[in-house]
Amino acid sequence: MKKIAIGQAGGPTSVINATLVGFVKQTMSKCSLSFIRNGYDGLVHGEFIEGNDTTLQWITQHEKVPGACLGSGRYPLSDEEIEKAVRILREKRIDALVFIGGNGTMEALYKVGVEANRQGYDLQVIGLPKTVDNDLGCTDHAPGFGSAAKYVAQTTRDMSRDLHAMQNFEQVRILETMGRNAGWLAAASGFLKTYEEEGPHFIALPERQMNHEKLLQSVETALYRYGFAIVVVSEGVLWNQGAQVERDVVGGRSVLGGISKEIELYLKQELNIMARSELLGMNQRSYSLAVSSVDQSEAYFVGVTGADWIKEGRSGLMVAIERTKGLAYSIHLKPVALGAVVRAGERVMPDQFIDNLKSYYEWLEPIIGDHVSPYPPLFQMRDVKSS
Repeated sequence: MKKIAIGQAGGPTSVINATLVGFVKQTMSKCSLSFIRNGYDGLVHGEFIEGNDTTLQWITQHEKVPGACLGSGRYPLSDEEIEKAVRILREKRIDALVFIGGNGTMEALYKVGVEANRQGYDLQVIGLPKTVDNDLGCTDHAPGFGSAAKYVAQTTRDMSRDLHAMQNFEQVRILETMGRNAGWLAAASGFLKTYEEEGPHFIALPERQMNHEKLLQSVETALYRYGFAIVVVSEGVLWNQGAQVERDVVGGRSVLGGISKEIELYLKQELNIMARSELLGMNQRSYSLAVSSVDQSEAYFVGVTGADWIKEGRSGLMVAIERTKGLAYSIHLKPVALGAVVRAGERVMPDQFIDNLKSYYEWLEPIIGDHVSPYPPLFQMRDVKSS
């Protein structure tokens, strides 16, 4: 019976457990499963959980639960730790290693496979994609992104209504999304915008240099026309001196966050208005009420496909999503070499989407999936005259 070890790594998503459950259900009757706690940290330190009936039942209960039920986290592997991880897998007689994750996860998995080959160890490795900011290469999109984009779009529209009601108290809100080097999430903020007066009125993406003059002009125009303005900015947008705004450093990795506060202070100073910055925060990747049914389904079948490839003996691959041609949305799950994913690097928004957000929203619509009810037009307070 083939022995498989599977783990989750990197930032969780609201559907990462669906991928795990899809994989488990497809393999549990014919394979021996072990689960790695806390991602690559757990792999290096030998934190394995045997897949007995109790464990398997507990995991399958998480199909529609956000977070990574096995534990996740970020853990950059040194060459020595990769060698150690392979030794541990050999000692446990693991035949196949599977990880669910993004760019860093796929790179680490690729290196583990290379090291296993160097040691003459026949180890299958399969990567299952996930990301909220859609920066994973070699795939049309990754599970987790659709739900995060839906959350950002809904939140922006709702914040727009809230601020419209409170414009005699405050006039500008700056919403900060995830997205270190890719603006897919920030750009999704305008997906549900139906009326001209609704926000967002300005979107800043990491792919383009921030234009302070255009920011001021857009906000001033919105304030003049509508009495309020919604600004959406990705956490990775370059600000003063062309640098990203760092909130902290954890494990040698900079933690971004705070550019919305910088913009708040800037707008207050330049325009003498009341502004408020809002970090959309971890709800982007964990808000279960905003999960896209399409995203949930795709996440599950990515896991199923990876399980089938393990049983077929395939290795060194990531499951990638490819759109099939046709009027109706449909996808094909195809194999992509892990080495190709590593070489592709982070996937940023292409110019054709940045320059034409309408085309981006057409691309995004089927991934968000569920029908979202439209709102009526905003009440134009400034047109009301007292008698």
